[in-house]
Amino acid sequence: EDVLLPQSLENFPCNQQRIKSITGGGGHSAAITDAGELFVCGQNKEGQLGLNHTEDVLCFTSCTALSSLHVIQVACGWDFTVILTENGEVLSCGSNSFGQLGLPQTSGGCLSPQKIESLREKTVNVAAGIRHALAATESGLVFQWGTGMASRAKRMNQGRTIPLFLTAKEPCRVSGLEKLKVKRVTASSYHSVSLTDKGELYVWGSNKHGQLVSKEIFLAEPVKIEANFFSDEKIGAVWSGWTHLVAQTESGKVFTWGRADYGQLGRSSVHDGQRQEVCRISEEHSEQLLNVPVPVPCLTGASQVRDIVSYFKVLQCGAYLPAIPALEHHHASASSSASC
Repeated sequence: EDVLLPQSLENFPCNQQRIKSITGGGGHSAAITDAGELFVCGQNKEGQLGLNHTEDVLCFTSCTALSSLHVIQVACGWDFTVILTENGEVLSCGSNSFGQLGLPQTSGGCLSPQKIESLREKTVNVAAGIRHALAATESGLVFQWGTGMASRAKRMNQGRTIPLFLTAKEPCRVSGLEKLKVKRVTASSYHSVSLTDKGELYVWGSNKHGQLVSKEIFLAEPVKIEANFFSDEKIGAVWSGWTHLVAQTESGKVFTWGRADYGQLGRSSVHDGQRQEVCRISEEHSEQLLNVPVPVPCLTGASQVRDIVSYFKVLQCGAYLPAIPALEHHHASASSSASC
């Protein structure tokens, strides 16, 4: 049954552990405690909950297959899950129809988390799109796998060879980032983002809603979003929604851009300082302003966007959202310091 208003999960089974992070996928949710225990619930047709069965689960349940491991991050795709442990190992479970598990030896899906053996270097960050996944290693390398972006890449780059990482079914190093050290990756729908140690953003994939700040409809390889879009400040954190992005500079400014028809940018269609000018120009140009990072004044100065919810208990509400596998990652992946 759908729930329209937030409700406290009074019986969250975490034995007084504090919730470190919570995130969601196409129809499933995952939470990690400060003790590194993973709890999951939701749709499980492809085994994306990692519980060794395919029955849907209505209440958060411990993923006992990982009881001997300390989980530090989880990324949920449409119908698969990628898990990062404290020692830098990456595991995955769920559907493998597009190679999104990074397990080429597995023809079908996995009902229990399996280690991605080909990621030999310690991994520090992972991300999941609708049918592709990413990993950033300790040395700053970025790997991508899953063919979810391949059809769009081929269609938009006819006559040109597309990079191997767009068609890989096991971790493949992302070309175009060789001279950079990436510390964080994020993804959603059909695009990917990396954040370097110098506070720079590189993006690739679908640009249907201008979320990649480019004139191209599809970027086959990473392209830098210039610092002038962020007041020449370094980026400290980045989050991705289905077709929009949120970035926060090291000084605390929050920028949003991309698709805006559901109010997901948290701002009016144009920046206040641009309003008079927009009144004198075409409606088409006004639309284009949404494709440029613009600060959201009411969020400026927040220590982190996700900290906005850090004072609340674990809350869960709403209907199943088939169009948002990352559940608008900039707020659905919010950390909560509440105790159960």
